Amino acid sequence: MDPAVDQQFRYRSVIGHFATGVAVITGHGPTGPGGMTANALCSLSLDPLLLLVCFENTARTLPIIRGSRRFAVNILAADQHATSLVFASKLAEADKFAEIDYDLRAGVPVLSGTLAWLVCDVREFVAAGDHEIAIGAVTEMGHSADRQPLLWYDGEYRAISRAAGPGTPATAGGGGLGESA
Repeated sequence: MDPAVDQQFRYRSVIGHFATGVAVITGHGPTGPGGMTANALCSLSLDPLLLLVCFENTARTLPIIRGSRRFAVNILAADQHATSLVFASKLAEADKFAEIDYDLRAGVPVLSGTLAWLVCDVREFVAAGDHEIAIGAVTEMGHSADRQPLLWYDGEYRAISRAAGPGTPATAGGGGLGESA
């Protein structure tokens, strides 16, 4: 095997052991709505509220976001596996939205029934290898109560298991994710 290909395969295998949520990134352009499934996103800043999303350079949703300079992050609930598959497919953008309920918020599609959603105005795009990073300023957001997230781990969709009981919130002390070292 080519050493470069071997390194890429190994990297994907290793990084696949980092569990992530699953989201659909949506935008609206001159030809209508567009969207894609993604898990390369994260909170970037609390002051100001910033979020980043990574787009593969060949993603069909990227030109829509570049043109409108606005996007929504629709964080999927555990029962939205089928929605994830639709937006991960190579279907035409109009076909992806044919069976999906959504509302336009600030001009972008926010999918119905999601666990949470955020609408962002693009602050900047940053080229990064075979991807482009969109940094968005959060302008609107919302979430549902009492639902579980759809997760992606080791190349498969997963769900949260609470075999050891509920966890302690990060803000309660004791080394949570929200604390600095």
